[in-house]
Amino acid sequence: MNQEAPRAEPTGGKMRYFLVWSLCAFHLIKADAIELTDMFGEIQSPNFPDSYPSDSEVNWNISVPDGFRVKLYFMHFDLESSYLCEYDYVKVESEDQVLATFCGREATDTEQTPGQQSIISPGSYMSLMFRSDFSNEERFTGFDAHYTAVDIDECLEKSDEELACDHHCHNYIGGYYCSCRFGYILHTDNRTCKVECSDNLFTQRNGVINSPDFPRSYPKSSDCLYRIELEEGFFISLQFEDNFDIEDHPEVSCPYDYIKIKAGNQEFGPFCGEKSPGRIETRSNSIQILFHSDNSGENEGWKLMYTAVGDPCPLVEPPINGKIEPSQATYTFKDQVVISCSTGYHILKDDVESETFQIECMKGGMWSNKVPICKIADCKTPPELDYGLVTFSTPHNRTTYQSGIQYSCQHPYYQMVPNVTGTYTCDAGGVWKSPELGTRLPSCQAVCGKPKFSRSLLAHIVNGRYAKRGISPWIAMLHRDGLPFCGGSLLGNKWIVTAAHCLHHELDPEEPVLRSSDVISPSSFTVILGKYRTQRQDDTEQRLQPQSIFIHPSYKAATLQYDIALLELSEAARLNDYVMPVCFPDGSHQEDAMVIVSGWGKQFLHRLPEALVEIEIPLTDHAVCKEAYAKLQKGITEDMICAGEKQGGKDACSGDSGGPMVTLGNQTGQWQLIGTVSWGDGCGLNDRYGVYSNVLLSLPWIKQVTGVQY
Repeated sequence: MNQEAPRAEPTGGKMRYFLVWSLCAFHLIKADAIELTDMFGEIQSPNFPDSYPSDSEVNWNISVPDGFRVKLYFMHFDLESSYLCEYDYVKVESEDQVLATFCGREATDTEQTPGQQSIISPGSYMSLMFRSDFSNEERFTGFDAHYTAVDIDECLEKSDEELACDHHCHNYIGGYYCSCRFGYILHTDNRTCKVECSDNLFTQRNGVINSPDFPRSYPKSSDCLYRIELEEGFFISLQFEDNFDIEDHPEVSCPYDYIKIKAGNQEFGPFCGEKSPGRIETRSNSIQILFHSDNSGENEGWKLMYTAVGDPCPLVEPPINGKIEPSQATYTFKDQVVISCSTGYHILKDDVESETFQIECMKGGMWSNKVPICKIADCKTPPELDYGLVTFSTPHNRTTYQSGIQYSCQHPYYQMVPNVTGTYTCDAGGVWKSPELGTRLPSCQAVCGKPKFSRSLLAHIVNGRYAKRGISPWIAMLHRDGLPFCGGSLLGNKWIVTAAHCLHHELDPEEPVLRSSDVISPSSFTVILGKYRTQRQDDTEQRLQPQSIFIHPSYKAATLQYDIALLELSEAARLNDYVMPVCFPDGSHQEDAMVIVSGWGKQFLHRLPEALVEIEIPLTDHAVCKEAYAKLQKGITEDMICAGEKQGGKDACSGDSGGPMVTLGNQTGQWQLIGTVSWGDGCGLNDRYGVYSNVLLSLPWIKQVTGVQY
């Protein structure tokens, strides 16, 4: 036989011959593989640290849980050296893949020793095999290795598309999990992100629909359903944008992702690829759009705008003196038109007036109603003015838009209040309006405090002379049983102001509290206006019946505080030269002013005068009057006015109660009522003054009850 060629240098090596190898008895020691399943461990050559045996083969199978890899490193390595590790060696494998083969001694740099190198398996399994040949000429101690399970960061290392997360990847020790962006849900494969988009309903006449996340890649494994539901009579048109990208196939029509459209009995699609479907006229009011995607692909998707049009309606012509909005060349189903009229005109439809009227284009091309007419605004007959006259400034007493009227007071004893022109114009709303008062009417109020007859000689009521006829046209006589019992003053044309004590029965001195039953009946006496002679009838007089009595709420019968009352007449007095109201006080009179008191009261001879008499007396200082009556233990309160002369001689007397105390206004030149005759001590006695109720203090109550405004 031929001799085998040497495998190493002779010096320090060993010569082996094929003849010797083949003829010598040879026994290989081979044991079953050692299974290692812990998360870490130590592997040593047989007999370590003593010399390992010859003809040995030992296998270790290392398994760690899924999600981990095996990391192997050597702390000590001392094996027989050989070319290409033919003699003794350690081989590391994983899933039929040789990861490394080591042999030799660590002290040399020419051998294939592991050194500081770590070997990491691609998966969760690694096998290690130790093999020694038939001879171990030197004492080789073998190896000491350690392994540990190390975590795999799948989020960084997974390059296989089938294993990668669709959106977000989260690593943890031993594994990883996937999650999705907001609005997406994880598919059952726990990797793919899809959307729940099967219930999208559009009911507006115009809108935009697109694939989820457009123009970003649309989700995988999703089925999206979009429904457009409009009222019957509309027709929906779809317009896809040019930017259209759905996964397709070069040979098969839309096998992966696609969009389909169902419109009534029609179907459009499927569509995919990069060519946009463009415009689609569905001629339907109900549309279903289905978009399907499989579990792969990265395409941008699609976007469309939809609009709805309906049956056309005829062109609308505006009414005469009117307009329509909006004014369009064409109108279709559901379009609405608002009809309005020019200024001064109103819509008239079915005898009902309105500012605007709306009609709508209906299914089938018919308008919901006929176009109404525009009727000119009519203010109708203007309201009448008591004691006034209305004059038209337009022909035929026209009352329509921009017609004019003017109010005036037709009676010389009435004047317009407020003092305005009284001109009103019919406005666009059908209402009479004045530049000064708006829609409020003026009123014809009685002229007050301007008698036709001037005052000349003045007489004493006590031992005095008679007044001039008509000099006090506001004075009223309260008449009962053929005789006067009190006086009063005319306010406006239906009210008399008098003394409260004239209008109730005599009260119990022990309990002088006025009750409603104590007030006399309005039917028990008469009010006479235009009166001059006391007991003879005058041709100027007017006899009127009271209908209501109003006593001042603060009246005290025991002290005659607020001794003032009002009578409402059953009919208005006829104003003339002898019947005219007195004016309200304006507070401008001086404290010592001269005043006029009128009446038909008894004179010192205890008999009535033949005619009306009056006196002119000065007002008395309130403190002086109060002091004078304090001696008699009678109170003068703030609501009372005193008048008269210290030496006496001029005073009101029995029967004058309620009569007027007047003074001439400095600024207006009109006679004002500042007091009503109330009480006194005797008639015209020395150091005794007449006491009158202060009208100015009761004026708010008087105006509230009567409504009289001068």
